[in-house]
Parts: sequence; C-alpha cells; structure tokens
Amino acid sequence: MRMLKVVGCITGDHDLWLVALAAFVCTLAATTCIELLCHARKSAGRLRAAWITIAAIAGGSGIWATHFIAMLAFEPGLPSAYHVGLTALSLIYAVVLTGAALTLALARTSPAAPALGGAVFGGAVLGVGIAAMHYTGMAAYEVGARIHWDPILVTVSLLLGSTLGSVALAMGLGDGGVRRRAVAALVLVAAICSHHFTAMGAVTIAPDPTILVSEAAIPSRWLAVGVALASLAILLLACAALGVDIRDRRIAVREQARLHSLANAAIEGLVVCRGDAIVSANDSFGRLVGLSADDLPGTELSRFLPAVATLTMLASQTDQAVEAELRQAQGGVIPVELLVRPVTYGNQPHYALAVRDLRARRRAEGRIQFLAHHDALTGLANRANFNHRLDQEMKIAAATGRKLAVLCLDLDRFKEVNDVFGHAAGDALLVTVARAVGEILDDTQMMARLGGDEFAVMTPCTSATAAGRLAEQILEALRSGNTASASPTVATSIGIALYPDDAQDRALLLSYADTALYRAKSEGRGTYRFFEAKMGVEVRERRRLEHDMRHAVARGEMHLVYQPQCDVDSGTVVGFEVLLRWTHPQRGMVSPADFIPIAEESGAILQIGEWVLREACRQAATWANPLSVAVNVSAVQILAPHFVQVVHEVLFQTGLKPERLEIEITETALIRDPGRAQAALRQLKALGLRIAMDDFGTGYSSLSNLRAYPFDKIKIDASFIRDVDANEQAAAIVRSVLGLGRGLGLPILAEGVETEGELRFLADESCHAAQGYLMGRPAAIETFGAHTHPAEGAPATAAA
Repeated sequence: MRMLKVVGCITGDHDLWLVALAAFVCTLAATTCIELLCHARKSAGRLRAAWITIAAIAGGSGIWATHFIAMLAFEPGLPSAYHVGLTALSLIYAVVLTGAALTLALARTSPAAPALGGAVFGGAVLGVGIAAMHYTGMAAYEVGARIHWDPILVTVSLLLGSTLGSVALAMGLGDGGVRRRAVAALVLVAAICSHHFTAMGAVTIAPDPTILVSEAAIPSRWLAVGVALASLAILLLACAALGVDIRDRRIAVREQARLHSLANAAIEGLVVCRGDAIVSANDSFGRLVGLSADDLPGTELSRFLPAVATLTMLASQTDQAVEAELRQAQGGVIPVELLVRPVTYGNQPHYALAVRDLRARRRAEGRIQFLAHHDALTGLANRANFNHRLDQEMKIAAATGRKLAVLCLDLDRFKEVNDVFGHAAGDALLVTVARAVGEILDDTQMMARLGGDEFAVMTPCTSATAAGRLAEQILEALRSGNTASASPTVATSIGIALYPDDAQDRALLLSYADTALYRAKSEGRGTYRFFEAKMGVEVRERRRLEHDMRHAVARGEMHLVYQPQCDVDSGTVVGFEVLLRWTHPQRGMVSPADFIPIAEESGAILQIGEWVLREACRQAATWANPLSVAVNVSAVQILAPHFVQVVHEVLFQTGLKPERLEIEITETALIRDPGRAQAALRQLKALGLRIAMDDFGTGYSSLSNLRAYPFDKIKIDASFIRDVDANEQAAAIVRSVLGLGRGLGLPILAEGVETEGELRFLADESCHAAQGYLMGRPAAIETFGAHTHPAEGAPATAAA
C-alpha cells in the first residue's frame, strides 16, 4: 500500500513535465558532481579542496533544484508558498553536507582499497544531506493545511538516500572509464529522486482553513526564478566540468603519446603487465620477440618469458636483475636480462618489466675470454695460454715417458718488412705465417704467438728426428707460400729444444729453444738447429754485446776513423772513407765484423748509422781542403722510409756541400727490394750526392745493376787486389773491371792496396784511385791534418 502511495503521489499529485524537468536537472547535477569528484581525486592540496567545493555546489544545488522543481510540480490544489529563511537554509544544508560527504569519501580513499571505507561514510553523510535539504525544504513549504508524515516511508527515504549515495560514491571513486562514471551518476540520481518521491509519498495533507500562508513567504513563481538560477548555475558548472574533462583528456592523450614515444626511444624492451597479460609494450620489445608492438597488448607474457609467478617473485627484488631466455614468436631463443618494478598504471597495480638483450654482451664476453688466451691478430694461443698448455704436456710426457719438443720461430728480417712495406703488410705477413703453419699441425700440437714476430710450436714426439721433420715441413710450407712477387718474402729460422733431454723446466726449455734459434740465424737463416749446451754461452755473449752496443753511442764509446783515398798517378789525396770503431770499456776494441751484423739484425744500425753520417759530415764541413768524404750505408738504412730525409737534414744542418758526400752501398743491399732501393738512390742523387758501388765483384754482382742504378764510382773489392801483380787470374778480373768502368764512363777505385807492386799494376792499367795501408791506415782525422788543413801554397800529398 505504501509503494502504491508513492507511485500515486508521482503520477497523480505532480505535473509530469515538471517531474521530467526535475529528473533532467538532477541527472545533469549528478553527472557534474561525479566528474568533478574524479578531478578532485586526481588532485591534491588546495586544488583538491577547490574541486570538492565546486562539486559540492553542483551536487548540492542539483539536490536542492530537484526538490523544489518537484515541489513546483506538486499540485495539492491549495494555496501555497515557501518560507524564505528555511528555503535558503535547505540550500546551505545541501551544499555543505554534500561537500562533507565528498571530502569524507576522498579522505578514506587509498590505492589498495579505492573508496571502500570513504564511500560508506560519505554515502551516509550524503543521505543525511539529502534528507536535511528535503525536510528543511518541506518545513519551508507553507500551505493552508495540516501535514502528516508516515514514519516508515520517512525511514525508507533515509535508507534509500544513504545506500544509493554510498554506491554512487563508490562507483565514482573506483577505477573505470566513462561508462562507470555514467552509471555512478545515474545511481546518484536514483538516490536523490528515490529519497524525494518516497518522502513526498510519506506526506498526507489535510486542508485546514484556519491555517493561513504567511505574506512574507515566497510565492511559487518567485521560487521558479530561484530554481531556474540554480539550474543555470548547475548547467554552467556542468559545461565547466565538461571543458575541464576534455582538456584533461587531451592532456592525457598527449602525455600518453609522449610516454609512448619515450618508451619506444628506449633501447631496452619495456613491458607493462597485469598478471600474465601484456597491457603495453614498446617497439624494442616487439623487435625482440619478432612481433609488432601494437599486436602485443592482451598477449600472455608467459608465451615469451617464464611463468608469471617467477616475475612476481622478482618484483620484490627491485634492485636485482635476473638473466633468462626469451622465446621469440618464430621459435628462436635469445638470452635476456630482466628487471621488474611494481607500478600503478591506470590507478591499478601493475608491474613494469625491462628486458635487456644480452646477445651483444655475451659476444663481447666471449671475445674477451678469447683474447685472454689468444693473440688478437693471428688467433693463435698467446704466451700465457701456451705456457699453461706446455706445463700440462710436460706432466703428461713425464708420466708416459715420451718426449716433447718446443720449436721457436722468428721471421727473418721482419723489421725490414715493416720499414719497407709498412706495418699493415707486416701484420698480413704474421697472419700468413700463422695460417700456413697451422694447416700442417694436428690436434696434439699447438702453435702460439709469443710476441712481435716470435712464434712457438709444441709437439709430442718420440725422438729428435720427428721434431726435425716438423721443422722441415714448416720451412717448406713457408717457402711454398712465397709466390706473390709484390708481397714480402716469408723466411724464418727455427730453434728446437727437447724435454726432458735438454731441460725439465718450462722456462729453461723455452730459453734453450730460443738459443738454438739464434744459432740458426747466425748460420745462414732459413734453417733449423737443435739446442746444444755450448750454444748457451755464445748466445748470452751475443746478447750482452747487443745490449752494450745499443748504449755505446750515448756513452761515447764509438768514434770515427778515416782512411785516405788517393789518385793513383799523382798520389794526391782526393778524399777519405769513414770507418766506425768501438772501444768497449771491458772488451777493448770490438771488431766491426762482430758488431755491425748484430746492429743490422737488431735494427740498431739505424741509430748508429745516422750518428756516423751526422758526425762525418760535421767534421768534413770544418776541413779547409774540400775533400770528399765516403760513408758506408747498410741495406737496412737505404730501405728505411725516412733515410733520404735524414740525409737532407744532415747536409742542411752541417752545411756540407752535397757533392762532397759519397754514399757507399754494396750490391747485397740492392737485391732485397730493388724497386725501393732504386727510388732511394735516385732521390739521393737528386740531392747532389755521389753514389759508389762498394765491394764490386763479391756477392751478387750483376752488370745490370750498373745500368739500373745511378752509380758514380765502382770500388773493386780488396780480395781481387791482393797479389794482383803476381796472380794472373786476379789481374784478368781487375783488367776486366777497369775496362768495364772505362766503357761506362765510371771511375774505378781499388781497395786494399798494400804493396808498391799492386800500386804499379793499377797505374799501368789506368786505375783512377786507390786506398789501402800503402796510402794510409785508418786513423783519427787529426792524423791527416796536412791534407785537411794544408799550408798556403803547399800541395796535398799521400801519407806514407
């Protein structure tokens, strides 16, 4: 019966058009209030208070306007009006209590339980506010009748307002989109309207002519104006809320696009997940799994990574990265590193997963591991790896009673290759050697690069003969590789030491193999030698000599001596040949035949040769008599890339005229790199120097060299001059060379003239110049002061 009474009140006692208007205003106000409440929830501090105030005004005004529009629609058929004070108080109640309800609801909200506690208390306060507004407004209603209330319906109206108000606030403050907020607004409309019409159904009006409407009361038409103004305010607030919502949506879209761009800019894969479902992923993760990033949302993460339970466990270890395997869409597997962080995404708990591709790091780690045990250029084992393997093999050999051979290889004249062809060619040569030797070794053998052009080979063997056969195979493999004429020639020497015959210690075994290597080099190169006990003493002696020689110039132990070169017919001194001498503090005089080959082999000849050239030119520039000075130049010097520049610099600094300097070079130096030697000699010739072929008739003498190279003089080796006046064979050779010189227009100088008979023979055969002990022994330049500083008007004569 009470339900029918409420329905009857709506349909029979109200103007349905105004009821519909009341419902519209209520819906507008409720929607505005919920939207503004959402904005308040996202804000804090004063901004939140401002949003709550505006929402309270919109919601409270809507509750008030809904009540009084409905009251205007109520047609009891009796004179009526509204008390001014109570009507205003009802509006205040609606706004204040609505604001209190919203504040309470937001104050009790937490990310873990959104609106759970606040909605209950806020909804209760909102129901009280609706009731306070309604019953205060009813108290303001003046009508010529007595009003009676049904307490049960009044109670029901209070419960409906509070319950539906709690539901509306819970939904409005919960996570969700526009649809959820629209439902929350409708529930709030239901809370307001159900309370109003249930409370109106609880009213019974009994006409009483003795009750008069106060003249100060507001007529219904004026109330309509107030309700219209309240509705307009609600409409304006609704438009403002809509504008703010549109603005926030645009900002949110821009922010989302910006964040998505930043995520796509990340090199690492980034994934946001809820449970096992991928919510968002960047392009880097898409490339890792082989899918488009747009196709990943909604996909199960466990399709690509281990179970979600594992990731959930990782989420608690926020500072620890874990390695795992990522399964690609095409079926491949790549190593990755995972880092998990719990995040709030869309006001809900999620976790963000950073996925780092480890393939490059694994390759780098593998490369580092390889380089720790191998040579970067050739890929062979390095010294540390070789020593470790050698220790193991020596233990095995000791246990099995077999032998072990160590072969030390050193490329012959490798420094010259670097000087002549450049370091790139030198590196290519090292790679060629490593490849050629590696092809003839089996799994039981090992080759290593110990440093520079030094290599070592370790091989188990039954006897020294087997080690010798391997050395021969290595030499043959390198010789057969010398096919390209434009590339440097590969040549090596090999020293062999055996375990346990020669040594039972690794360091000593390597040292003995190195000693045998030096013996192979000293005995002609391009061969191999086994270690012998007496070699150790010789090699140590040679190394000491090399060490001392490198410091000899700086210590002032080396000096120059000069040997005169004289005209055969007149005996006049025409020049001097510069010779180098070394006085060792312990050894005394060291023969050039001993230290010059060591200097050339070690490369020290470049430093020593430059000093000789500079000192000889400096001294010659001080001579009053402008005689020529001849300086011997080795093959290492002539093939050095900056030798011509060094000569030019020396001439410029010392002031010696170029035509007074004569460079002597042997034919042996020309065959190593004919093209480069020819270019260097032509550049020297362009400076104005003179070039002499030294020791003609020995070594690789070739008539073609006299035509190919710009020689200014030929020097006959002393071996042909000795006893030339008594030896018919030597005389025939010398006559041939002299005739050759005359035919080519080249002067001939004979070396090693020691007797008057030899000198007479040369004079009879029209030789141009001679030098030897007969003309003067090598000595300091001061010994020949009469020739370098002659007295005025006195001719220069040969020394006896």
